[in-house]
Amino acid sequence: MFEAKTQAIHVRVEPQFLDEQSSPDDHHFFWAYYVEIENRGVEPVQLCARHWRITDGRGATKEVMGEGVVGEQPTILPGETYSYTSGAPLGTPSGFMGGHYQMERQNGEGFLVDIPIFSLDSPYDSHVLN
Repeated sequence: MFEAKTQAIHVRVEPQFLDEQSSPDDHHFFWAYYVEIENRGVEPVQLCARHWRITDGRGATKEVMGEGVVGEQPTILPGETYSYTSGAPLGTPSGFMGGHYQMERQNGEGFLVDIPIFSLDSPYDSHVLN
């Protein structure tokens, strides 16, 4: 599991390669990733937006930005954890992801929370690309 801490917010990510949703012969590789966001602070925070940087095995980077996560903009109370699962495709058998969440305190103050950089690894060797 990969972990990052920003102020009182702890983000943990666990990626998993999904062989059944991948097609190596077509250069299509797919991962699910499970995220836990824990509020160890003393006030509620709302997750307003996300910004991901997804880099494939060739070094090509794609940025993904949007409101909330999986269609939600959750408020995370002190001592609580919010979790969700999402997915990412790549055209190479490996890569990595990372980024940040835009959070907001009850008083309207915004701040960024780091998402740890995590590797996307599959059992396929680089010869698949040839």
